[in-house]
Amino acid sequence: MGKRNYRMYTSDFKQQALGLLKTSGKSAGQIERDLGITPGLLIKWQAKYQAIEKRGEGGELDLELSDLEAATRELKRLRRELAEVQEECDILKKAVSIFSRKSA
Repeated sequence: MGKRNYRMYTSDFKQQALGLLKTSGKSAGQIERDLGITPGLLIKWQAKYQAIEKRGEGGELDLELSDLEAATRELKRLRRELAEVQEECDILKKAVSIFSRKSA
């Protein structure tokens, strides 16, 4: 099965990209193309930072959220991988059972 490689962006990169959005006069789509990031991602970052600022919490919380999001993605990936390995193990058990019956 193919693995998806997600790019991770630092909090500093996100803040600089959002700073470009505020100061450059370019559209979010243009900045995303210029920076080579996924379309729509800049707006998501903007909403996330605005929600954090609205609650009056600093960058430390943002770092915790990024870590939590990364851990969540890793957990999902590991669960998928575990399910795949368990399925392969079940198939191998059945194959061993079939071949051991034929030789007896």
